[in-house]
Amino acid sequence: MAKVSLIGVDLAEEGMEFTFVQPLKECSECKVKNVCFNLEQGRNYRVTAVRKKEIPCNVYNKGKVMAIEVEELEESVHVKYGQKVQDGSSFVLESLNCDNFSCEHIETCNLMHVRNGRKVTIASVEEKIECPKNYDIRRVKVA
Repeated sequence: MAKVSLIGVDLAEEGMEFTFVQPLKECSECKVKNVCFNLEQGRNYRVTAVRKKEIPCNVYNKGKVMAIEVEELEESVHVKYGQKVQDGSSFVLESLNCDNFSCEHIETCNLMHVRNGRKVTIASVEEKIECPKNYDIRRVKVA
């Protein structure tokens, strides 16, 4: 069964990928907030279908949202390489707390859009990431 959520009318496009960041405080009184916020914080999604009905929204800048069907995307994060980093192993996601803000990988290494402290299982260990601080960092796909 498809997972349904709501998104702004100008973003409602099949194939569009996004990260659900967090519920907005301004939406706490909305009657349809449970549909908007039924996604997991920090997870990546792809729009698989756009439904036709537009719904008024007091928060969204265009004043309307549309119902969409989404699928979860496999997630990739950067971790320090070590003995426990292998296919099938489980660990708790922890930010690398890197302070090199000019690095292109800063968001992925510091888990800026992923819930820190979440237990995950490694689906696959991917390529080594070039780190300006010379850390041994690997991109891993997690479930």
